[in-house]
Amino acid sequence: MDEKFMALAIEEAKKAFDKEEVPIGAIIIKDNKVIAKAHNLKETFKNAIYHAEILAIKDACNFLGRWRLTDCTIYVTIEPCPMCAGAILQSRIKELVIGAMDTKSGACGSVINLLNNPGFNHRTEIKTGVLERECSQLMEDFFKSLREK
Repeated sequence: MDEKFMALAIEEAKKAFDKEEVPIGAIIIKDNKVIAKAHNLKETFKNAIYHAEILAIKDACNFLGRWRLTDCTIYVTIEPCPMCAGAILQSRIKELVIGAMDTKSGACGSVINLLNNPGFNHRTEIKTGVLERECSQLMEDFFKSLREK
């Protein structure tokens, strides 16, 4: 099931790629159904907070009519940054499934781990490496295309 949902997140990431956005996609699941999906739109809207995770969380909250997403799982192609990890924590998402880790700015296990910090009152389960190669390849292809321009 994880591979199925991560494949949907990858489809979102490809939409970002096509818009010349960093290709990161996010899907939020409740009861094995997609309730929100998004991709990076920072460049499109010239807004630093328009990350895939933030946009998906906003849509999931609107869909459910509440800010607590305690019964939801978020699938993200690349490990969330500190801002997005904070949003995952604040929305009380139960589980995060990551495609590939981000050793430069990841905040869910690579550089730091905000989601399992004992100082916070909520913990999010983390699973990594789901369709890792596909997620990494999309990022590699994107940054290679930028260098070639």
